Amino acid sequence: MKHQPKPKGSVIAALDVGSSKIACFIGHVVDDEGHVEVIGVGHHAAKGMKGGAVTDMVAVEEAIRQTVHAAENMAAREMDGYPLRDVVVNMPASYTKSHPVSVDIDMMGHEVTEKDLRRAIVRAQKQQREDGWALIHSIPVGFTMDGHEGIEEPRGMQGRKLTVDINLVVAEKAAMHNLAKCVERSHLDLDGFCLSAYASGLSSLIDDEMELGATVIEMGAGITSFALFHKGALIYADSIPLGGDHVTNDIVQGVNTTIQDAERLKILYGSALATTSDEAEMLDIPQIDENGAIVTHHVPRSVLVSIIQPRLEEIFEMIKEKMDASGMMDHAGQRVVLTGGACQIPGLRDLAQMVLGRQARLGRPVRLKGVPDSASGPGFAAVAGLLHYICERYDEQPHEVAAKAERLPWLDRIRLWFRENW
Repeated sequence: MKHQPKPKGSVIAALDVGSSKIACFIGHVVDDEGHVEVIGVGHHAAKGMKGGAVTDMVAVEEAIRQTVHAAENMAAREMDGYPLRDVVVNMPASYTKSHPVSVDIDMMGHEVTEKDLRRAIVRAQKQQREDGWALIHSIPVGFTMDGHEGIEEPRGMQGRKLTVDINLVVAEKAAMHNLAKCVERSHLDLDGFCLSAYASGLSSLIDDEMELGATVIEMGAGITSFALFHKGALIYADSIPLGGDHVTNDIVQGVNTTIQDAERLKILYGSALATTSDEAEMLDIPQIDENGAIVTHHVPRSVLVSIIQPRLEEIFEMIKEKMDASGMMDHAGQRVVLTGGACQIPGLRDLAQMVLGRQARLGRPVRLKGVPDSASGPGFAAVAGLLHYICERYDEQPHEVAAKAERLPWLDRIRLWFRENW
């Protein structure tokens, strides 16, 4: 579908609520094509979140407020003192499902118009009536006209039958409600949800990867999610319930240390692959003795690597199994892009290549201007991608599709979606 860019001068905001970190980017639309410059950044350690789920609403609310306040202070000059209101929020993949549907539209020899495409998507959305689930994305991924596949732009074409392949992404209503409640209690208005790994891909993939096919793997603290892109669209997404915190917990058990020291060891000395020097390099590891006292022991770095590597291999093997089972591997391309805060362990890229059999690289927010160095790493790919989503793909929101098909005013579109799903 054709997207109408945000007007020049608009202020937009994105909020990434993760298990270990909450981040907020405020952007300013700098031209009529919808290009964005980041004017405010805030991030804070997450509280009240575990495995992508809200476990303490009061703690999450407080962390969101602190994060947004920091971003607002940085952006104060551009915002003329007005507080932030509307935000788009990430939705963890652990509470979502992605499934394709196909819709046939009888064209009767007429030319395909934008209205026909919206009619197809609305018809696909009506197929989603599973109790306890709500749509967050309706993404056209392919078109067929009178049996001829591979059509990229059907508008203006004539034929008898247009088939539209659509990727529907749904999320658990309970998880959406809990996250939405935390946002609203932070005095913010929720402008929509976007799948986390989808957002990471929008910010970190280059045009060729987006078009030819690539897999984005977002490694968070509690979960690892992945998104398959082909011909510029998200064609499949899924997740596994393992992440960086599981690696840390393995270290806690393996060398009998505290969570804080295990996290420090992972960051400073961890590696996804063994090297010849690991046995000779000795680490000072605080350990808990039988009396509960902390004593320091000297342990070869090879012991630490032998704990980390099997868990990371398990994560990639589980992802490979899910990718194979999806039936989408023929479209996934030969490139893997790693994002998320847990992907920065040395050697992880090489391990991903070995297990997945594809070229791998680290992904960063590469398409936004104004991102400070402190927020330009893989851990900020999702929040950066949310800004791209607002500007480039917001029409994929179900309430946008339905409302434009029914020609509803903007405010009523939001109300329609919440009325249908809450």
